[in-house]
Amino acid sequence: MTARAVGSGTISFGLVSIPFKQFTAASSSRVRFNTLHNKCGGRMKQQYFCPIDNCIVERADMVKGFEFAMERYVTFTDTEIRKHQARRTDSLELVAFVPEDTVDLVVLEKSYYVAPDRGGEKAYQLLARAMQRTKRVAVGRFSRRGREQLVILRPYRSRGLIMHHVYYSNEVRAFDELDLGTEHVFRQVEEDLANKLIEELARDTFDARSFKDDYEERIKASIEAKVSGQEIIVAQEPPNAQIIDLFEALKRSLDASAREAPPSAEPKPAKPTIKKGRTNNVVPIGGATTSK
Repeated sequence: MTARAVGSGTISFGLVSIPFKQFTAASSSRVRFNTLHNKCGGRMKQQYFCPIDNCIVERADMVKGFEFAMERYVTFTDTEIRKHQARRTDSLELVAFVPEDTVDLVVLEKSYYVAPDRGGEKAYQLLARAMQRTKRVAVGRFSRRGREQLVILRPYRSRGLIMHHVYYSNEVRAFDELDLGTEHVFRQVEEDLANKLIEELARDTFDARSFKDDYEERIKASIEAKVSGQEIIVAQEPPNAQIIDLFEALKRSLDASAREAPPSAEPKPAKPTIKKGRTNNVVPIGGATTSK
């Protein structure tokens, strides 16, 4: 399926202008529930209620209010708010090029693929490859929908670009606010065990396809079962392990990792189905009962 653009604009820096199209890079696919009336199954509708006048208020009778003190507001109409919005130009102005490793990932908000629009292919590729060679990313201001959005534009894959919406500094909580406890000194054997555990779980690259949302899978399976009228059986979760200390935790983690790794020459056995309420016995196909 051909990707559909969600916006367009012009990248500008110096005397260079590059028309571009914007595409959603990622979006949530989580199951979403509607709120229904338990009695009749009707879908609930949201209403705004004024406790002072004791009545339902229509949107046409609402204004925006900013609380500058406890229970004290200054109000703005939609017209007044629009006067303060930036002029919509759909222009992405690049204001700086910075080393890529100086950008803290915590400031990234949303991601959008950026592709050249008609006539901008050559300049687009020239910019992308120049940033790849210099290992720098662009900081820019994207004027869209009445607000200047701070963005990071960086090279992506072999010759593409990706744009990240960035939180402003006043929107990011300082890490120094966290209490990390007192500084600890570790024994060499503890550090060696921690290194060993990391080596056991180490992978050469991050591949999101090798991970899945187990909760989402269980919810979807339950939805399918309810739609088809099947009985839903929820398996009991194993109790959480009680960890004595850090050294013991590292040892147990390594032992568990070694036990769970199947021999390369033997196929991994299928997991038996454990019925709810029975934790000591497994009922395999055929009906024979075997102790765990």
